[in-house]
Amino acid sequence: MAEDLYSVLGVAKNADGDVLKKAYRKLAQKLHPDKNPGDKQAEARFKAVNHAYDVLSDPQKRKLYDEFGEDGLREGFNAEQARAYRSWSSRQGAGGAPGAGFPGGFSGGQVNLEDLFSGANGGAGIGDAFGDFFGRGRRRGPSKGQDLQSTITIDFASSLHGTTVELRPRGGPGSPVTVRIPPGADDGDRVRIPGQGAPSQTGGQPGDLVLEIHVEEHPFFKRDGLDLHLDLPITLAEAYNGGKINVPTPDGPVKLSVPAGAQSGTVVRLRGKGVSRKAKEPGDLYVRFLIQLPKVHTPEVDELVKRLGALDTTDPRANIRL
Repeated sequence: MAEDLYSVLGVAKNADGDVLKKAYRKLAQKLHPDKNPGDKQAEARFKAVNHAYDVLSDPQKRKLYDEFGEDGLREGFNAEQARAYRSWSSRQGAGGAPGAGFPGGFSGGQVNLEDLFSGANGGAGIGDAFGDFFGRGRRRGPSKGQDLQSTITIDFASSLHGTTVELRPRGGPGSPVTVRIPPGADDGDRVRIPGQGAPSQTGGQPGDLVLEIHVEEHPFFKRDGLDLHLDLPITLAEAYNGGKINVPTPDGPVKLSVPAGAQSGTVVRLRGKGVSRKAKEPGDLYVRFLIQLPKVHTPEVDELVKRLGALDTTDPRANIRL
């Protein structure tokens, strides 16, 4: 029996998208083949985790899985006919267990048995319902190959500006595939590459390759949606006197005015200087000033600091209380 997909990710059946993504990222990073070279068990687990997240993060697939299990994910599966068969099977087992004789013991639903046996609704009889449900319908043509899942890591700057990555097939022939990562890509975003998945077993088109993007953390910038946050050191003189300083942004350095008397923790917003993403308004850049004391220790500096302390006797913690 296939392992429950919620158990694969270690989440509850009512887990929302954020919980799913967090659980997936943790497992994917732990089990990634690059971190476990030659470990077949970790590789199999990694594939299972990718499959589970692919299904549960897609509302339509998740709905089918919750109702029908893995059968609902099969190529050519017909949910309406499956419900009709479930209802027919349930009626056949009247007086016994609902859904007797049907994999999973489904229950509920209403259907006109005469329609099923007579081939109403376009001539689809109960035999057609059985055939389509189990993937053996006589009207079914070649099916698409299975989609493959993988992850790709890019640096923070590339996620903001966009980049191209060349992928080479592992352990087999094939030409490299160039993948374009659009500007503004965020950690957890997905890129679908048509025709680069598994080949079809029935002569159909190959599946797709679905890449989940992992963005490396930046030592200075932090991202929150389309906004960026930056802790920016300023000197004691700049904080006291104010002045113009250079601030790095995704569009290049810009001049920023430090107000005279700025304190550590003061935040200034640069509108529109955050993350740019197609069809969305650019985010903002929030700059937080951090006053940096002189790194030199000389008698002159010591004397100046001593004099400054004598001039300003205000207790900066006077109003802080629980």
